[in-house]
Amino acid sequence: MAYFLALLVVSGCAQLPPANTVQSDKPAVSTDVISFQIPADALGARDPQLSAVLAKAGALAAAQKQPTTILVTALGQDFPYINQAIWKGVPAQHAARLDLQNLTAGPNQPYSVSIKPMQSGS
Repeated sequence: MAYFLALLVVSGCAQLPPANTVQSDKPAVSTDVISFQIPADALGARDPQLSAVLAKAGALAAAQKQPTTILVTALGQDFPYINQAIWKGVPAQHAARLDLQNLTAGPNQPYSVSIKPMQSGS
């Protein structure tokens, strides 16, 4: 089920909240193109569906009109697998416009992928 939800988010089918929702404590506005968690069991099993979702995330990042940062949060031993799966979705001519960053997950921190516009100055 988590794979299906991640796939929906990556493919742009996720439902948006109503525009007229009023909140008293507004959260900070996210500039993320997409952000999703990686299920630990799928990562540990090197699930083919996870690989496909990661490749689609790479393709989504490459399709952005502006330079884009992909931030992967996971354990160090998982970065090679995740990074390779993401790069599989990136056409070679778009690779220079992407900045793939790895952040080691802390205790109780979920594994995740975030795609956002590159900050000017980074």
